Amino acid sequence: MSHGPRSGLYAVSSALLAMSRHLEVRDVLKTIVASARELLDAQYAALGVPDDHGGFAQFVVDGVSDAQWKAIGPLPRQHGILAAMLREARTERLADVRKDPRFEGWPEAHPDMSDFLGLPIRDGDEIIGALFLANKLRAEGGPPCPEPDGRCGFTEDDEELLTILAQHAAIALTNARLYERSRELTIAEERSRLAHELHDAVSQKLFSLRLTAQAAATLVDRDPSRAKGELQQVAALAAEATEELRAAVVELRPAALDEDGLVATLRTQIQVLDRAHSARVTFSSNGVRALPASQEEAMLRVAQEALHNALRHSGATRVAVTLERRGPGAVLRVTDDGSGFEPTAIRSAGRHLGLVSMRDRSSGVGGTLTVESAPGKGTMIEMEVPGG
Repeated sequence: MSHGPRSGLYAVSSALLAMSRHLEVRDVLKTIVASARELLDAQYAALGVPDDHGGFAQFVVDGVSDAQWKAIGPLPRQHGILAAMLREARTERLADVRKDPRFEGWPEAHPDMSDFLGLPIRDGDEIIGALFLANKLRAEGGPPCPEPDGRCGFTEDDEELLTILAQHAAIALTNARLYERSRELTIAEERSRLAHELHDAVSQKLFSLRLTAQAAATLVDRDPSRAKGELQQVAALAAEATEELRAAVVELRPAALDEDGLVATLRTQIQVLDRAHSARVTFSSNGVRALPASQEEAMLRVAQEALHNALRHSGATRVAVTLERRGPGAVLRVTDDGSGFEPTAIRSAGRHLGLVSMRDRSSGVGGTLTVESAPGKGTMIEMEVPGG
């Protein structure tokens, strides 16, 4: 093999074990790409999962910064070399991809690539993805690269190793898809159950609400004090119905989180809140990578709860949400300029403000939750998760 210290059974075993640790499709894709790039000493790696419309349903890269990836633009279409991987189902090893007659160029912000190794990922006769590597680097401790310009070029040994990796990648990706399909069925069953419970609970509340409102209407002229009491009951019943509805809905994992990831989902939801409320609601993110699905969902729920408190209970005029990378994990911070509360009274206020639920969600994924507040000084809720 041409990989010096990176070659051998240990390196291959480490890559395969890394792939088998994950059950979420997106995590598996990222691990496959990172493992392939490290194992074959490539500068760039990518993996594309095709859709049915001439593009890619998912396209994961490694070796390209977030800023570069954003500048490159939309996901690529299935053309040129990418199409060859999916259409012809054969390995492509090229000394310079730019000189291949099928090469059709790339966006201005795209990094320059020369030597290229790509092959399809197959599940039986079905091509479920394509794995690409570019710009072979000199392995640490390895011999100098033979090309005059310092390029190494991919070898037959590299091709053989990537073929082995792709075979196991197909297994890992298929298992992840089966797991997610199983989870989708479970979620569908849970949605059905919640729908029935929600219908029963809220219907009862609304029925009581209607009767109480009718009683208040008949008492307005002849017994105003009793009518006032009935109207207060109307308000209480309406609040209970609202809370039951929100509690049921918040337990359903939004499809957008699976499709778009945490950053895009938060940005969209916060844009909606900013338009819907008089308070200014802003969002910013910095360098956040994809996290394990359970951590992303927990962060989304904590953000939703904190935003609900700030916009419904605190009287805030400004609410700022930030999401930042911290090591392999991330930190979520929700800050408002509202009325705040006394932290020493958090035990009594905790359940009303959803703090108990937020702490449970945070600890449930190995994270930590910090709450800072003071009367008249606003509130800051910070959640940190470890990543994967």
